[in-house]
Amino acid sequence: MCRSIKTLRPPITPEVTEEDMRAAALQYVRKISGFRAPAAHNREVFDHAVDAVAAATQDLLDGLQIRGSTTRRPSSEPTRQ
Repeated sequence: MCRSIKTLRPPITPEVTEEDMRAAALQYVRKISGFRAPAAHNREVFDHAVDAVAAATQDLLDGLQIRGSTTRRPSSEPTRQ
């Protein structure tokens, strides 16, 4: 679906930055919405969707247990409630 989104889990990508997650989220929202850049009247909802997908990506990566590892990935930011 989104060939430009790279795998972000270790060991494929050992160091994942917030920028990496945001770029993947942006590509996903662009693909789903069909907009490369939203019109002004859609900007707020578009940006909110990117934020939500980036947060879900962080939650997913934080919760994954990697085979051969005894611990989960450390979170780069506090756990969301």
